[in-house]
Amino acid sequence: MLLLAKFAGIAVLVWFYLTAKEHGEQPVKWAIIGLIGYWVAWWAVNLSVVSGLIALVGKSATLVFLITQIPVLGALTVAFFIRKKLLADAAENK
Repeated sequence: MLLLAKFAGIAVLVWFYLTAKEHGEQPVKWAIIGLIGYWVAWWAVNLSVVSGLIALVGKSATLVFLITQIPVLGALTVAFFIRKKLLADAAENK
């Protein structure tokens, strides 16, 4: 797994923890939900999109590097929507 993906996973963990704390929710629960959502999305994008694209670019190191960053962007997008849903649920419960 790439270093950028690991850093982004840690950032999502901290992001969800701080958001939950700010809104008076359970920070550990939110952090775990965010991290699991991030990693599941990362693996799904990696297995579905990247594996097919890598075969097309051949031996170009630059293109391979750029294509392998696609799962991070997809996972961060999914994490954003998970956070948005958690915030909506928290506002509804108050």
